[in-house]
Amino acid sequence: MVDYFEERGINASEDADTRRARLESHIMRLMADFNLFEELGMPNQLAPPASKEVVNSLVEEKIAKSNSGKCDICLKEYEIDEITKVMPCKHKFHSECIDAWLSKTNSCPLCRYELPTDDKFYEDYRKEKKRAKERDADIANLHNSMFS
Repeated sequence: MVDYFEERGINASEDADTRRARLESHIMRLMADFNLFEELGMPNQLAPPASKEVVNSLVEEKIAKSNSGKCDICLKEYEIDEITKVMPCKHKFHSECIDAWLSKTNSCPLCRYELPTDDKFYEDYRKEKKRAKERDADIANLHNSMFS
């Protein structure tokens, strides 16, 4: 005979945090399936700061020659032997400028490339948004292959 937990598919040995995280994931999925993010105005919500770990791991580059451009945040020219940080999208900025920027939001100021955050809710939202786009593309491909 199955017990209460087995009947409901609950692993009784899991800790409360693991169960809570799984429940949050199911809620996020439900919200995405019924477009509740848009209903709640979440697309207009500001993105949280980038993960400190990711910001600290950005590649640093030393400026080797003069006239090598300017920082698009503070608009000052780079000086020789100055340290800059390079984003994964290959845009570079003064270290202190990009650190201050990424402490407020998780995206590149030029192209809006998004870095990971420490906000689990926002990361789940991003995953669901990406999945929704992929589903729409798959449906369009299926439709086009059937009717063209």
